[in-house]
Amino acid sequence: MKPADSSKTGAPEPAPVDRLAPILDRFHVRAQLFYTGPLCGLHVFDAVPGRAFLHVLRRGTMEVEHRSDHGLVRTALAEPTLLLFARPVHHVFRNAPVDGPDFTCATLDFDGGERNPIVQSLPALLAVPLAAVEGLGPTLDLLFAEADRVRCGSRLLAGRLFEVLLVQVLRWALDHPAQSGVHHGTLAGLSHPQLAKALSALHARPGEPWPLERLAAQAGMSRSAFAAAFKHAVGTTPAAYVLDWRLGLAATRLREGRAVKQVAHELGFSGAGALSKGFRRRYGVSPRKHV
Repeated sequence: MKPADSSKTGAPEPAPVDRLAPILDRFHVRAQLFYTGPLCGLHVFDAVPGRAFLHVLRRGTMEVEHRSDHGLVRTALAEPTLLLFARPVHHVFRNAPVDGPDFTCATLDFDGGERNPIVQSLPALLAVPLAAVEGLGPTLDLLFAEADRVRCGSRLLAGRLFEVLLVQVLRWALDHPAQSGVHHGTLAGLSHPQLAKALSALHARPGEPWPLERLAAQAGMSRSAFAAAFKHAVGTTPAAYVLDWRLGLAATRLREGRAVKQVAHELGFSGAGALSKGFRRRYGVSPRKHV
């Protein structure tokens, strides 16, 4: 017997899961235009704590060199490409000495820095051909128009368009984890169809109880299958991830000036003492010193 067609029975279709919004709503990112135009010769970008980069190679060819966990990596680019360095990474552009490639670039400020779950999930360099990401055209047209002309609010608007561009690229990375180099962490979990349901629920409602049984039920999996799949994709246990997610949110809220007791209550800790204990165990310092 075939399952009933919801379009005929009137049953509502399951609501689609928004895998990115709960993260970006809680861990903000800010972009600021810092350069547009040709880059000739050698250009060095130092690894500065708290500074990430989003470069758009608009035209031309070049070689980019950066340090990864596996040593020095050189990448030759021959088509318009987006280059995302989500964490501080020393990188070098080697361009033609004359009539070099054309760029539009922004610095990124991820809330929480290298503790940001998006930053932790991404490779040192995410290089994506612009043609590979569906729907980038209108965003890029607006971005280049604002970056290339000096008008009222153009730099502010360009920064916002870079943020839109980042969301579009992260959406692509979730749908193409192998191509994007997302092999572990939050984004890898969100790339898994079943794990994404549990993670998205936790991300949206972190103050609720999230024992293993409930997370597995959200994913439609058995406890053992869920725990194994979670550890393989995310790289940690569900319980450790729940604690890390809450502690990361707590750090963000404390930086905003919220009281420890209030934050503990909002995020499902039994009290300020439990939150402080979690910080000391995980980071070796009190909540106030950690932020």
